[in-house]
Amino acid sequence: MEILLFIPMLISFLVAFLLMPSWIKKAKSMGLLWEDMNKSKAEKVAGSGGLIVILAFILGIMFYIFLKTFYFKSPVDVVEIFALTTSILILAGIGVIDDLLGWHRGGLSKKFRLIMCIVASIPLVVINAGNSSVSLPFLDGTALGLIYPLLLIPLAVVGAATTFNFLAGFNGLESGQGIIILTALSFVAYFTGNTWLGLLGLCMVFSLIGFWIFNKFPAKVFPGDVLTYPVGGLIALMAILGNFEKVAVFFFAVYIAEVLLKLRGGLRKQSFGKPNKDGSLEMPYNKIYGMEHFAIWALKKMKKNVYEKDVVWFIWIIQIAVIILGFIIFRESIFKNLVF
Repeated sequence: MEILLFIPMLISFLVAFLLMPSWIKKAKSMGLLWEDMNKSKAEKVAGSGGLIVILAFILGIMFYIFLKTFYFKSPVDVVEIFALTTSILILAGIGVIDDLLGWHRGGLSKKFRLIMCIVASIPLVVINAGNSSVSLPFLDGTALGLIYPLLLIPLAVVGAATTFNFLAGFNGLESGQGIIILTALSFVAYFTGNTWLGLLGLCMVFSLIGFWIFNKFPAKVFPGDVLTYPVGGLIALMAILGNFEKVAVFFFAVYIAEVLLKLRGGLRKQSFGKPNKDGSLEMPYNKIYGMEHFAIWALKKMKKNVYEKDVVWFIWIIQIAVIILGFIIFRESIFKNLVF
């Protein structure tokens, strides 16, 4: 009867898929519309679709707890689960405020966002989540004591939540990246004996799939920071609760590269391409200031015209390659519990 545990994932998908059209209509009626920057003609698209994704994710998790409590009558890691959901909801709250203020008007100040992301890490800090003997480069197996909950957990949540928002601006890119990375981390959680954590990760994956159907090119709805902050945060939360920090950091390599490229431009350069009348894209700057620009530059070496979908698929392929390489490099730690 363990197959019943797939129901929470199905609920997450159906809630996102069925409610998204209503949200798109509502967003349009109240003027929550954002310009699709990679199109030659100004097009307005519904914003903050991530609100529905977070709702779908939470409902999937609640049904999982219901099944484990009333049907299977088995123990639930309820403290960890509610700490995780609390952090996700705080991050979603930060994102929706930022969305309503508008990125083009500056949104929340960088300092305030950082402070609130630290606040979002508190639920994991107070339950002393994870293992202070971290699996990170140069610190592998080192017992950090209070340094881990008081410093590394906030740093991880802040870093992942804010930098996941950097690689964005193309139809379907953010949601697709979330699907790819969280699917990989869910399998890591399962293989390392954290089945419950893997199922929670897949609830978000299925919520994102329901959203991606409307977010893929040509997008009918944008995710907004209300999606990117929680998805980035969830990557860090899963790494902490599952004690596979080293694997998660490696999977996050594309975002580390994105941050380094953004720093090259003083964090002021936009990720968008420069659209032509035929819908193809050109480099917006003479230098590369993001993975999106790198994708356009690299694809230009291979073909004459580069389109938005090409850029998105190029980045996804790089991300999948990084994940496959990660599974190969860390295979012993990931599959150590399997008996062949």
